[in-house]
Amino acid sequence: MVSPLLVSFLGAIQASLLVLLTISYGVIAAQFGLVTTDAAREVSHLCVTVLLPCLLITKLGSQLHLDTVVNYVPIIIWAIIFTVSSIAIGKAAVAFFRLPKWALPAIAFNNTESLPLLLLQSLETTGVLATLVGAGQASDGIERARTYFLACSVINNTITFSQGAKWITGDQHKQNDSTDPEGQRVQENGQGYHSPVDFENGDDANDPNERTSLLPKRVVSWERRVRNKLALRFRSHFRASPKPVQKTLAAIGTFANPPFIGATIGIIIGLTPPLHRLFFNDMDEGGYFNAVRMNTADLDGELFVSLQVIVVGVELSLSLRRMKEGEEAGTLPLGTVLSITFVRFILWPAISIPLIWVLAAYTGILPNDPMLWWTLMMMPIGPTAMKVLALADISGADQKIRMSIAKFLTLSYIITPIVSFAVVGALEAAKAAKE
Repeated sequence: MVSPLLVSFLGAIQASLLVLLTISYGVIAAQFGLVTTDAAREVSHLCVTVLLPCLLITKLGSQLHLDTVVNYVPIIIWAIIFTVSSIAIGKAAVAFFRLPKWALPAIAFNNTESLPLLLLQSLETTGVLATLVGAGQASDGIERARTYFLACSVINNTITFSQGAKWITGDQHKQNDSTDPEGQRVQENGQGYHSPVDFENGDDANDPNERTSLLPKRVVSWERRVRNKLALRFRSHFRASPKPVQKTLAAIGTFANPPFIGATIGIIIGLTPPLHRLFFNDMDEGGYFNAVRMNTADLDGELFVSLQVIVVGVELSLSLRRMKEGEEAGTLPLGTVLSITFVRFILWPAISIPLIWVLAAYTGILPNDPMLWWTLMMMPIGPTAMKVLALADISGADQKIRMSIAKFLTLSYIITPIVSFAVVGALEAAKAAKE
């Protein structure tokens, strides 16, 4: 008989190696000219603004019920606690050890999306997590764990994209507001896109391009007028409101990003019985949109998990190519690597596993779900989030900083197999709390 500890350890290693293999696809694609750095950056924005919200809608909507919503309260509270604590630790480390500014988000934000989902895929194959929920309920337990990690990622993403960009360069991130010929503002959203209120369409452009609208000219003209009226009305009401109200609306606006909106839609669908039945029940039980939803969920999940990791490989390829040509390819101080690695792989496992074990075994604070306990232990643990590279794009960081981050992310995932010890420790702690 193979030791359960060995099976858990090998499963975690496989998940880490799968991430490295996916990064290598990005390196190979860039080396052979199949994808450019700009294209990879746009794919990264696509993942965050389209694929992740869709994934959150389907996963949260399917797992949320009125009788299970209590399970997500500790996830929200714990996600806020460990994220804010990581930010405080990062600020202290950057100030005390004089680390580069990008080390702060690298310490503060860990991978709560692609790596945990890949890890769950690997652990599901090996059957390791079945010991927590029973062999007959392993599939349902894995789906719950995926949803728990995604619920955590909502909090993580909300804080990341509202606060993280300004830390890369050390300046407050300012929106790139400009004015087009018709006096309309160009606004930048939370993921680094510059989307004009009025974009070029077939009326004015001599040659069609990627901004050319496919809608009829009358529809485009009507849509432009309605949007301008709404924008002007909102600005007039905003400027006329008291200063405290303006500050409150501005603060809320920083947290309004696509993942948060997708999570909100998923929560509404999950907690509204008629909508939940329409999207997630079987066809003979009123789930008329079930087939479309299932195909969309599978596609979004596979694309999001893989594409975001490939982008890091593309950035790494550019860095390696510049190093070979003797150009500046970004520095990677040893102290920075050691500091971030210590926080992400040693400090947080030492905090989260004993803490959640105590809460699960000796208090009634947490719901009686061993899979929930295991995911809570694992949420703060793991390498830096891939989206830190997207934060560098949003902040306008120069190419050297982006390449430094790409090299660090790759090195971070090379050593990620050491997370296997935390996986096994959390698994044994959850078992002990269950007993």
